[in-house]
Formats: sequence, structure tokens, C-alpha cells
Amino acid sequence: MPSHILILDDDADVALAARLLLRQSAERVDTLGEPRLLAHRLRDGVPGLVLLDLNFTPGRTDGSEGLAALAQLRALPQPPSVIVMTAYADIPLAVEAMKRGACDFITKPWNNDRLLAMVENALSAPTPMPSAASGTGALLGQSKAIRDLRALIAQIGPTDANVLVLGENGTGKELVARALHQCSRRAAKAFMAVDMGALPESTLESELFGHRKGAFTDARNDRAGRFQAAAGGTLFLDEIGNLPLPAQARLLAALERREVTPLGADRAEAVDVRVVSATNLDEARLRDPQSFRTDLLFRLNTIVVRVPPLRERREDIPLLVRHYLAHYEKQYTKPARLFAADAEAALGALQWDGNVRALRHACERAVILSEGGRYEAADFGQEASAPVENTPARSLDTLEREAVAAALDQCKGNISRAARLLGVSRAALYRRLEKHGL
Repeated sequence: MPSHILILDDDADVALAARLLLRQSAERVDTLGEPRLLAHRLRDGVPGLVLLDLNFTPGRTDGSEGLAALAQLRALPQPPSVIVMTAYADIPLAVEAMKRGACDFITKPWNNDRLLAMVENALSAPTPMPSAASGTGALLGQSKAIRDLRALIAQIGPTDANVLVLGENGTGKELVARALHQCSRRAAKAFMAVDMGALPESTLESELFGHRKGAFTDARNDRAGRFQAAAGGTLFLDEIGNLPLPAQARLLAALERREVTPLGADRAEAVDVRVVSATNLDEARLRDPQSFRTDLLFRLNTIVVRVPPLRERREDIPLLVRHYLAHYEKQYTKPARLFAADAEAALGALQWDGNVRALRHACERAVILSEGGRYEAADFGQEASAPVENTPARSLDTLEREAVAAALDQCKGNISRAARLLGVSRAALYRRLEKHGL
């Protein structure tokens, strides 16, 4: 799906700079100078991502205008992802915006690489569902595997125990983390998700622990890190298995002491966060000290939650398909169609190596391309029209390489679009390109 970014900022120079920078990340980038014009602009279509300034009237720093625009966006039937921007590095205000539905924040003037990475992550994240369910309600399904998962989340959510979420790509590990947050006493505070695999090791400490003005060349202002921004709430460390060993040592020190020292600061700051982490590494590699520090693993895995792959809960596929079809019919203003029995059988027979994320993409494709009175197997993609039993067995590496190559071909080599098509971050796609020699 072509991506659309809207930049809502009263400073024309800032908006232009952001638009020029983000043209490489989206098919369409628009700007808007006043929040009162937002409703009219939305009649032309809802963007996938909004970069939202928090203050518009000269002299105002309370963020009320931006928060009102955020509420307007979140009330849409299909709300966009929102990254808030502020020139004042006001962390309580940024946290309040995230409590109200923003996915991230950045301070101005921004670092270009950091903003690009943040935007790529927001655009490649799963499309928000309308009226998103809180707690375990977002984990759809009636299979025993998913019912057991919801029961475990309800049991451990109210505690402050650190949780390690294990599961394959596309199983919904972030949904589990959000459900744990919603079930906890921290639900009214911020939920901060950090893609650890996308953080360059050179900026890791600044991103996680913050920095003081002048700490390094580009440090023009004080900036809080993710630990401070998530104060009182939940810090979700995604792709924790991709963290280099030296960086693991720095993270371990912060978790052990429950305090962080911003770069350039002369004293540590206490932090109060619950840490939920996730990885798609198998447990054997996770317990290999050459890949992951044993002492850090003990800090993270007070409780381990394993998210079942879709092939182990096939009875949930019809429910999931109908849910996503209805969602995308509404999003794209398409008529509701019946779901052919042979299509249901075909989808149920697939291996679904991409799990629920792949199923969701297949449903989006069907809604966009279907022209008949009902959804047929072919509408969900060529792979959906043939049972997995008729396909020769291939290794996971081979399947991954073929999927990456096919996405690159379909997107004519555009890395950003291919990453969104595959449902991974751009940094993760680059790692797979290097791995497979593409």
C-alpha cells in the first residue's frame, strides 16, 4: 500500500525540511500549518503517519493545541500513527501525548538518521485496528493456545515482573507486550516500544539513557532517553536478540541498578519502568553466551511468554480472516463480500511462515484486488491457491531469501517499500539482504 505522511507544523521551514527528508520514505508527503485545517485536509484521505507539532500559537508551550489535534486523529475510524514533535524537550508532555495514543516523540532540531529510522518503524508497524481493544482483547482467537496465552497475560500482567516474549516473526509479540501493559497498574502511564535491532551501537546510550547538551558534536539540547520517557510505565525492548554483546553490558548495568546516566551527565538518575522484551531467536541461541549474555537473560526472563505460531492455532484462521477483511473493507471503502468455502480451506492449509502478519497482508490484498461477489482463494495471493502439501519442502532460509527477493522485485528495489511489504523495519531488511547476499 502506498504510504502517506502528513507533517502538521506551523513553522514552514521546519515542515519543508521534514518533507524533503521524508520523500525517500513515502509515496506522498504533505504539510499543514494549522490544526484548525486538519478536518478539511482529512477529507482527501487519512495518512498512514502524522508528524505532529505540539505548539502552534507563539508563546504557548503547554501542548494543548497539539494534544487536541492528536485526539482528533485518534477518534478517526482508522487512526494514523502519530509521532509528536516538540522544540522544548518537555518529557512529561511527550509522555502525556503517548498516553493519549502517539507512537513516539522527537525533539527539534532532530537528527536526520534518527527521524528516518523512527518514521520507517512507524510505517512498517502493523496497521492500527479501529477502536483498538485493550488488554488481552486484541489477541483474537478461540484456540486453546491463544486462550492459554490470554490467561497467562491476565495472571502476570498486574505484577511488575520483567517478561521475555518469545515467538516467530509476525506472531504478535508487541500485541502481547501491550496487553501486559494494559493489564498492569502502569496502564495509565506510557508504553514505550524500542526496536533494539534498529539502534546503531554508536547511539545506543543516547537513545536509551539520553544525553546532555554538548555531550557530543550533534548534542544541541538536553534529551531524555527511552528509559526516562517511559517513567512509571512499560519499556518494550523489541528484537533484543539483535543487541551486540558490548551494548548488552550497558543495558544490564541499567537494569541491575535501576538507574541511568545520560551522556555528559555527572550523576545517575533513578528510573521506574517495567521491562518487557521480545526476540524471535530460538531458545538454544538465546542461551548461547556467544550470542547473548547469561546474566542479562536472567534479568529479562523472570517470566517467559511463548507466542504460538499460526500453524499451531489453525482453527483461529477463519476468525482472523473475517476480522481483517472487515477491517480493510472499512478502511478502503469496499463492499462486504462473502468468504468462499474453498478459500477458507486453502488458507487453512498454508504453512504461514509469516504468521498473523502475513495473513493480515493477504487479507488486505484480497480486499484491494477482489472484483467478484465473494473472496476466492486467488484473491489472497498465488500462494493461497495451492495447499502447502503440494509444495516441495524447503528450508526456512530458502523461503526467507525467496520472500525478500520477491518483495524487492515487486517494489523495484525500493528498500523502504519492500520493508513495509514484508512487515519488517528497514534495518532488519538490510540485515537479511546481507545474510542472503542480495
